[in-house]
Amino acid sequence: MKIALIAHDKKKADIIALAVKYRELLAQHELYATGTTGKMVSERTGLSITRMQSGPMGGDQQIGGMVASGAMDFIIFLRDPLTAQPHEPDVSALLRLCDVHTTPLATNVRSAEIMLRALSDGLF
Repeated sequence: MKIALIAHDKKKADIIALAVKYRELLAQHELYATGTTGKMVSERTGLSITRMQSGPMGGDQQIGGMVASGAMDFIIFLRDPLTAQPHEPDVSALLRLCDVHTTPLATNVRSAEIMLRALSDGLF
């Protein structure tokens, strides 16, 4: 399964902690991430991650392209709802594409954990 990992700056520590906790499960899948998130998660976990551009430089759109072409199975995007993002239109476009193409999307730690547990149990 192809899984994308994305996190806004104030959520980087959360996505790293999530990746550490679910490292063995994530290691069984093909991982993608936006630039900085991918670098930080890979350094902390040793997981192999294909890195896209950083979010503001087009990484969200690159992952969105994969969603649109059916090449992405699941996205964990830990968003910071309290901080305005300069690339908010890209973020909104990615969320919309996930809805249009029914790609599972977790936007907070709790929903990510529920989906990762479901993945571990073979439910998707």
